[in-house]
Amino acid sequence: MTFGSSYKTSDCIVDGLAAQWTAWDEPVQAATSRLQITMDNGPERRGRRTQFWHRMVQVADAIGTPIQLLYSPPSHSTYHPIERCWGLLARHGNGTKLMDGETRLEWAQRMTWKGIHPVVALSRTVYAKGIVLGKAAMQAVENRLERHPELPKWDIRISPASTS
Repeated sequence: MTFGSSYKTSDCIVDGLAAQWTAWDEPVQAATSRLQITMDNGPERRGRRTQFWHRMVQVADAIGTPIQLLYSPPSHSTYHPIERCWGLLARHGNGTKLMDGETRLEWAQRMTWKGIHPVVALSRTVYAKGIVLGKAAMQAVENRLERHPELPKWDIRISPASTS
């Protein structure tokens, strides 16, 4: 879980995902044939966010591993696994307001699910809002996306440039 002190932008989301990959041990990374991420349809990462796609292609190239994004339909966040995590954090707080970042971080680090503590990080990066790719740049990104023929909005694969 990455907590931020700036705007929640596409760049913030992708940096958090990349940080999670980096936090894994090298043997785990090497044994991973595909990184599968379950996504909700939040405004920072939905299917037509140009900066999000641009950055995800960069991450796939950097880690050398295919990334598969599986989106939940709009208004179906109840079924998204991260919602269980946020529910645990809320229960852990037992109704206490988590007003400051340090308290949120401490509580997130102490919570467990099936005996496992989450990887928790604080990002102090300041992110700019409103970054949009031009049509030509977005076309190059779109050419890298492999959309499932029957579920093109919900199942998208990005292969690293070396294996495309």
